[in-house]
Amino acid sequence: MKNNPQFDFWYAVNNTEVISVPERRLETFGTTMVNYYLVTELMDSVNKVRVREGKLKAFRPEIITPQSIAEMMLEGFGDEARNYADWLHKNAQEMQILKYGFKVQKQEVNDYIISDPLEIVIDRVKKEVAGRSDPLDAVLVGVDRPWEVCLLKLMVELVQHSVAGNIQDIRQQQRDRKAQLHQQIEQAFLDASRNAAKVPELADLLKRNNLFERYEDRFYAAVRTSK
Repeated sequence: MKNNPQFDFWYAVNNTEVISVPERRLETFGTTMVNYYLVTELMDSVNKVRVREGKLKAFRPEIITPQSIAEMMLEGFGDEARNYADWLHKNAQEMQILKYGFKVQKQEVNDYIISDPLEIVIDRVKKEVAGRSDPLDAVLVGVDRPWEVCLLKLMVELVQHSVAGNIQDIRQQQRDRKAQLHQQIEQAFLDASRNAAKVPELADLLKRNNLFERYEDRFYAAVRTSK
């Protein structure tokens, strides 16, 4: 069993507990560096506990839109998948899935061994981390090998803690962009109605944002007015 990587993986996952997660959620529009403190018992020693201090880099969440999902579904699938992909594209524009990426910064890992029972070491680390008052600190207890797998549970906790706020930020940004674009279009229509030389700029703005068909009737009315 010890030579079974799959067994080692699930053993590490099932024997990891996240004691505390960062108070601050992951950044929506940038990367986040999370400080983790992983406490593990040495497998071949009694009352020997290893504490690893390191950094986990969380990349900016990527947005997976219905259009991108539809494009992925069309690769290698039949007509039913194509029909569903078309439905997604037309009816689920507000649906958003966030893809998170993480990287263990191995060059910044520091570890030391303490000769004390596990519970005492955990309490000590918790107090030290609480005294730092860093909103991006996390404490977890896991296994000494393979210790990197223990960080998976921390990643899951980070995503669960952050996803609602990240989506809210993204939707607010989209609303702001739509409002800004609406103002640009209205100003462009006004300019085009007063000056025929501005009509090509209006057409370019609408086509760049895939809105020409929506504003087609109004565009040609503006062209007639400008003349």
